Amino acid sequence: MPTVKVYNTEKKEVGEIQLNDSIFGVEVSVEAMHQVVLAQLANKRQGTQSAKTRAEVRGGGIKPWRQKGTGRARQGSIRAPQWIHGGIVFAPKPRDYRVSVPKSMRRVAMKSALTSKVQDNEMIVLESLAFDAPKTKDMVKVLNAFETKKTLIVVAESNENVYKSARNIPGVAVVPVNNINVYDILKYENLMITRDAVSKIEEVYA
Repeated sequence: MPTVKVYNTEKKEVGEIQLNDSIFGVEVSVEAMHQVVLAQLANKRQGTQSAKTRAEVRGGGIKPWRQKGTGRARQGSIRAPQWIHGGIVFAPKPRDYRVSVPKSMRRVAMKSALTSKVQDNEMIVLESLAFDAPKTKDMVKVLNAFETKKTLIVVAESNENVYKSARNIPGVAVVPVNNINVYDILKYENLMITRDAVSKIEEVYA
């Protein structure tokens, strides 16, 4: 059962926490994480791109000049793809990019992502994280104490002061524990998480 240190916001050790082996100590499945990340990125696509083919562009109903005798190449329409303002060859049309992934694979991928952070010493557990008012400089002090830059901060519940304190810092994001996903965990170099958030994860995935 992996054990990690618990810190306060000044990086002073205040205790230890034993992590659930079935969540933070599993065999990392790169394949599952890959499939889930691909699906997540695909599902973000709107699929609303659209362009007109030569059949949909307005105009071009008459042959621009006669077939022979002009010395120019034969043309059938001024809306053919080679013409300016002509139609698009294989024009993109609205489509659904959604990819479905089994729930069991999503659970495996989430556990693998969390385990990889523990194994790589990229997971920081805080006793708590709260501010009296939204102040960016307070969040910067916390990040500087741990010498972290690209960091995903996970809190047990939505906290407006914490969110507003971090939203202007490049490379830093704050999410409540019920909104975490595999892509964000892998995208950020460090995972900074509160003790309460760890407990909630263990409740859901144990």
